[in-house]
Amino acid sequence: MNIQTQKYFTPEEYLELERAADYKSEYYQGEIFAMAGASRNHNRITENLSGEIYIFLKGKSCSAYSSDLRTHIPANGLYTYPDVLVVCEKEEYLDEEVDTLLNPIIIVEVLSESTGGYDRGEKFQLYRSIPSLEEYVLIDSRRVAVEVFRKGEQEFWSLMSEAYDLESSIELASIGLTLPLSDIYDQVGNFGTRSSLMT
Repeated sequence: MNIQTQKYFTPEEYLELERAADYKSEYYQGEIFAMAGASRNHNRITENLSGEIYIFLKGKSCSAYSSDLRTHIPANGLYTYPDVLVVCEKEEYLDEEVDTLLNPIIIVEVLSESTGGYDRGEKFQLYRSIPSLEEYVLIDSRRVAVEVFRKGEQEFWSLMSEAYDLESSIELASIGLTLPLSDIYDQVGNFGTRSSLMT
């Protein structure tokens, strides 16, 4: 099957290709999109966050996974790989392959220059169709900036906390975890100025 010439893929065709591929791709509305490699800062933040959440959840009924676990949203058809996700209680998977999670309660995306607009806009809109999802976290890899969105009454989403310096913390209320930004950004550097990156 030639990905370059085929215009439309079924979800079944995507999964067959994806499970045999050496790289990760998203799938949405019949199209397959190869995912670009991540920067050092992006990877460092993901590893820091995964480690902190793993330690906190050890022995509890929740688990954390980093970007190799695929997520599917049946309501809109998206297949994607969040940078970090948390699932609690019984994990629900698409099929017996146990590689496509359906019920995360927290999704974290680490923003880069190429993906920031998508993660903040259309992708967040698609994620909101996950019934189990309670919190969505955006972490900038180009400057110190973290935002936590939380689902409230009547399924409305609100920006519940934001932090822009290493002395601050964020709260993941759905699992009862407070995270200092100094831990999230440990060994991360080479930021631009805040003013230049906010434009």
